[in-house]
Amino acid sequence: MSAGDEGREETLSRFGEAVNMTAAELERWLGSDESREVGQKDGGGESTGHASGRRIVELLRTKKADLDDGDLAHMRKVAGYVARHLEQRPQGDTADSRWRYSLMNWGHDPEK
Repeated sequence: MSAGDEGREETLSRFGEAVNMTAAELERWLGSDESREVGQKDGGGESTGHASGRRIVELLRTKKADLDDGDLAHMRKVAGYVARHLEQRPQGDTADSRWRYSLMNWGHDPEK
């Protein structure tokens, strides 16, 4: 295994730990009003997290061997976002929180 393969495997592992929703679960979630209402929106359109969620669905349905450098870069972005966002967990019940909904747009349901 080359150094590049090792980085690839680490990225795949970190992404797999961060994303705990299946492609079907995430796709259903992204169709909900709650999903569309959270996240940072540039120009009033789709939020960054919602767009990322659509990309994550594609990545989950892609064979590992077919993932390219752009895919791996997005996987690293997802793993980093989820790790940072989990550190910002608010006090109290988060089941119906914007914090949880934002994480779910990125493929991670903290209630799982």
